[in-house]
Amino acid sequence: MSEQKRAALVTGSATGIGRATAVELARHGFDVAVNYSRSASEAQETVGLCEAAGARTLLIQADVSDDPQVRRMLAQVEDGFGRLDALVNVAGTTVLTAQEDLEAITPEDFDRVFAVNVKGVFLATRAAAPLLKRTGDAAVVNLASIVGPRPGAQPIPYAASKAAVVNMTRTFSRVLAPEVRVNAVAPGWIAGEWMRRTLGEHYDRLMERRAKATPLGRVATIEDVAEVIVNLIEHNKFVTGETIVIDGGFSATT
Repeated sequence: MSEQKRAALVTGSATGIGRATAVELARHGFDVAVNYSRSASEAQETVGLCEAAGARTLLIQADVSDDPQVRRMLAQVEDGFGRLDALVNVAGTTVLTAQEDLEAITPEDFDRVFAVNVKGVFLATRAAAPLLKRTGDAAVVNLASIVGPRPGAQPIPYAASKAAVVNMTRTFSRVLAPEVRVNAVAPGWIAGEWMRRTLGEHYDRLMERRAKATPLGRVATIEDVAEVIVNLIEHNKFVTGETIVIDGGFSATT
C-alpha cells in the first residue's frame, strides 16, 4: 500500500454526480472509496471506471443515515487506504410531490429526506474528521442545491434539507479548521435522470426553456458539478465555508 497516494471517499457514488466525482478524482490521482446504499451493480460500474482511470478502489455498502454503518465505512477506509484526504457527501434523496400539495408529504417522507440529506452529511463528516485532520490539508465538499441558498420549486423537505446542508457547511468549516476545508456546491438544473424524474413529461420543454434563460446558454451537467467539486479539493486552498453555485449564471440574473 502506497502511503503517498491521496484517498477520497464519495458517498452516494453509484450513479450521477457521485459517480462523475469519483471518476474525476481517480483521474486526478486519488484512490477512491465508492459508497452505495442499494445500487450494487451501478456501484460496481463506478468502481470499474475509477480503476480504468488508475485508482485503487474500495466498494463499501453503507446507509449514511445509520451511524454504526457510517463508522464501519470509515474504518474500512482507514484499513484500506491508511489515510483520507477528501470526503464528498453526495448521497441524497427526495420526494416526488408537488410543492403546493402539502398533504401529500407524509411525516415518514420528511424524516427520510432529512435522515439522508442532513443527518447523513453530519454522520459521515463526524466519522471522517479524525482521518481528515491527520492529513493536515484535507477537504470536505457537500452537495447542496440552488434551492438551499434561495427558494425554488423543489419539494419542501428536499429544499429545507439543502438549506440545512448550506448552514452545516459553514459550521463545519469553523469546527474542522485549520486542517480541513469544508465547502458546498449548489447546482441548478442538471441535465439527466434526476431532473427527468422531477419534471416528468415536461422535461424536454422546461429544460430547453431554462437553457434559453441561462446566460451561458445551457443547463448544468453532472460533469460540470464534478469539475467544481474536484477543483475545491485540489485548489482554492484559502476558501472554506462557501457554497458555490453551479447554474451558468441563471440565479444571478433572474
